[in-house]
Amino acid sequence: MAARNKARKRAFQIIFEADQRGVAATDVLADWIRHAGTDDRHPPVGEYTMQLIEGYAQNAPRIDELISTYSVGWTLDRMPVADRCILRLAAYELIWSEEVPEAVVIDEALAIAREFSTDESPPFINGLLGRLQDLKPTLRR
Repeated sequence: MAARNKARKRAFQIIFEADQRGVAATDVLADWIRHAGTDDRHPPVGEYTMQLIEGYAQNAPRIDELISTYSVGWTLDRMPVADRCILRLAAYELIWSEEVPEAVVIDEALAIAREFSTDESPPFINGLLGRLQDLKPTLRR
């Protein structure tokens, strides 16, 4: 599963870069693919990373709506950027992807939070993803 772990980290980095640049995640993905083909220092973009980004992009407005609705006391703009991006990626994978167990999605999101965000982030992310997990059958549309 180390390959999927790397794929999730790359997807997080792409979503983070898109957030910072104010562009679509698919545009950043295209940049990463282009750079990987021409620069050996740039990490390759695997199929699972592409699948995560494309799935996230297709559901981005709904994902932001869900995060906004269920993150008590926090608007998207007030969240640390890393937390917002981790939640976006994990919400896509948790709600729309059927191939990964829900517990794995949450554990991976927490691992990324521990590596890239604040000490307070893992409990916040865990709580919000747990709520989305509980409501999952009613959240897709």
